[in-house]
Formats: sequence, structure tokens, C-alpha cells
Amino acid sequence: MNRDYRLGLIVPSSNTTMEKEIPAMLQARQQLLPEETFTFHSSRMRMMHVTKEELAKMDTESDRCAVELSDARCDALVYACLVAIMSQGAGYHCLSEDRLSAIAKENGTPVPVISSAGALIDGIQAIGAKKVAIVTPYMKPLTKMVVDYIEAAGIEVTDSISLEVSDNLAVGKLDPLNLINIVDNLDISKADAVVLSACVQMQSLPAIQKVQEKLNLPVLSAATSTVYKLLKELGLKPVVPNAGYLLSEAFHSKETAEKSSTLV
Repeated sequence: MNRDYRLGLIVPSSNTTMEKEIPAMLQARQQLLPEETFTFHSSRMRMMHVTKEELAKMDTESDRCAVELSDARCDALVYACLVAIMSQGAGYHCLSEDRLSAIAKENGTPVPVISSAGALIDGIQAIGAKKVAIVTPYMKPLTKMVVDYIEAAGIEVTDSISLEVSDNLAVGKLDPLNLINIVDNLDISKADAVVLSACVQMQSLPAIQKVQEKLNLPVLSAATSTVYKLLKELGLKPVVPNAGYLLSEAFHSKETAEKSSTLV
């Protein structure tokens, strides 16, 4: 039976990547599962520069976005700005998701709300990684906030690279294939996995599979983690070709086998 899912994206006004990478992954998935199709509907929060002050101001607009997207009766909502959540302090993604879920429900749309921040934590934990090395486009103080947030969730960040780009439009223009060489400067000696982009505005999808093969470690991103969590929340098979280990058929088979063994 064919089913079309409406996905609501809450994005910063200057974000040019989330409406590119999420559709690209789900359209690639349709090659495997053509009966499940997706449409994408966005509401925007004003933000141009990635600073703690501007992120906090932007976050207050997410409530309005949840109302607008629930008007469209979307099947799920995605809060697509990782650092806006992580800069608010440890565990804030839980508060944000609960608040936005309640707003959507009150407006007649009781649907799951996924934040890219919470999805990244869940994605790292899903693959069993205890230690990660990360790449961010942020200035170092914001990267430190991201590191602290991840570590507050019980995951050690063994190394990080900050590209120190504060203009959000400039972040979206960074060549994702440069990440293949950037990771040469990332210390992965103690890491179980690599977060190639801890930012949904910094493109990484074209490089994820290549970097994973180069490093011989699981590689994920804020965007791939978001798609994984989104598909899981919708009860759909969380598999996308060439999008790293988290969305691979190999990991899905392993996860399914482990789940089955616990039920025996």
C-alpha cells in the first residue's frame, strides 16, 4: 500500500542545507522502498549569525513554527538546528521536543517532534559508540558547548575540529568534499565513531560514505541521525543507501537481530 508522508521542517531562516540533505536521503530511499514517499514543508526562524545570543532569540520562534506546520497536518516535525538546542544547556532537546509536541497536539496534530540535537545523541547511542570525534563549522566557544552537551549525555568526545565560520550562509556554502581531507587532522585513535558534521547547515552527505571507507569507522552526522530518528518514529525502515553506517542495511540487520534476540 502506497503512503505519502508530510514532513514539517523547523529551520533557521538562513539554513540552505536541511531542505537539501533530508529530501536527498529520503528520495534515495525511495529507490529501495518506492511505496513510501515524502513531501517537505518548512517554517523558518530568523537567524543569520551563529552566536549564542542570536540562537537563543531564534529558538523562541520555534513555537510559532510548530503551530504553522501543525496547520498542514504533518506526520512529524523536525527541529533542524542542532546548536540552537545544544547552546541552551544539557538535556534541552527533551524540553524543546516536549513543548513543541504539546503545541502541535493542542493544534490538532498529535505527532512526533524530532530535534537534530536529540537525534544525534540517539544516533550515537544506537550504534553503541561510547567515544566520538566530531567536526563542526562553529567558532570554538560554540563547539565547546556542543562537546559539553554530548558529554553530558554520557558520550566522550575524544577530539573536535572547529572550522570557525560564524556566518550561517557561508556555512551552507562550504564544500562537503573538503571533509575528506579535513578529517586527516582529526584524532580518531580513541574514537568509536566520527560525527562528520555536528551541524545540519554544514553539508556532509556527499562525503559520509567516502570518509567512512577512508577511516574504517562508523560515520554519521546530525542530518543522517535526524533521518534515522524520523524514520524510526514513523515506524518505517531506517535505511538509506550511501549515507553512512547508521542508515545502512548492515546496521539495520544487526539492530533487528539484536532486538529479536532480546524477545526470545
